[in-house]
Amino acid sequence: MINTMLFEKYNIKNMELKNRIVMPPMCMYTADNQGYVNDWHMTHYTSRAIGQVGLIIVEATAVVPNGRISANDLGIWDDSHINGLSKLVNECQDKGTKMALQLAHAGRKCGVNEVETVAPSSFDFSDKYSVPKEITKDEIKNVINAFKEGARRADEAGFDAIEIHAAHGYLIHEFLSPIANKRNDEYGGSLENRTRFLKEIIYSIKEVWPKEKPIWIRVSADDYLEGGLEVKDIVDMINNIKEHIDMVHVSSGGIDIADINVYPGYQVKYSETIKEKCYIPTIAVGWITNYEQSEEIISNHRSDLVALGRELLRNPYWPIHEAMRKGIKISIPEQYERAIKL
Repeated sequence: MINTMLFEKYNIKNMELKNRIVMPPMCMYTADNQGYVNDWHMTHYTSRAIGQVGLIIVEATAVVPNGRISANDLGIWDDSHINGLSKLVNECQDKGTKMALQLAHAGRKCGVNEVETVAPSSFDFSDKYSVPKEITKDEIKNVINAFKEGARRADEAGFDAIEIHAAHGYLIHEFLSPIANKRNDEYGGSLENRTRFLKEIIYSIKEVWPKEKPIWIRVSADDYLEGGLEVKDIVDMINNIKEHIDMVHVSSGGIDIADINVYPGYQVKYSETIKEKCYIPTIAVGWITNYEQSEEIISNHRSDLVALGRELLRNPYWPIHEAMRKGIKISIPEQYERAIKL
């Protein structure tokens, strides 16, 4: 019998996962231009639930229309979005998978035509994007409230957890990084000031999000650019807010074009550092592809959960396949049991 931590249960607040395997948020760019769930999303996510993924984090879901990465992103800016998301949640939960939603605002990386884009400072990400308007303090309050309302709707839809997207060069990351934030008010300058927007979003969400349900953030632990964020900055930031969150999903990059040395598990070191220095659970992600790699990460306490993105796009039944390959007994849908009886 193989001893495995990857296929052990994991508890965070009232959410019990059947294993440590996570499907991270990956945009499908498949919604209509009003942001509604459709048949593609139902097939895409439920197949991973059937495949025995422990936790699915639904793709970046915009809290306002001009917070979309593309015109075909999912949305949660209106109560009419709740019904489709609820059906998706119920289908996946029915198969034993817990569901989280990533609340997002694209900021200056909004790719929707004919909308006004906003950012902490008025300069574009690249010539492929429009020059954003510098967001005003009143507009900041409106966005904070949009995240709050998005969290309320996510709870009504039945999600088990929410993830605040503070990574990959989108609006919250833009406030955090001195690469994109050149403000001279209380939202710019020092790291404490640049963290203010994120903190106010978290505080606002917690007014409506149930105390028993976990909430976490996704961060870019390194901008890979001179003058940008480094992991020590993210450690300081998390230590400043960790009493208000339950976990950190650790990624990197995205604030501007940068040379990144990508290799298997290239971001795990950041997860390990944050876990050790902030005493908070983490999710590791980044070119994680097989059982041995995943088990090493979990067993050596480099993270609490592992997220497999591209690998789960290639193989929705990865947990079943890897368990079979290693001779690990797991529960699978009875409709598929004949597949493991050789």
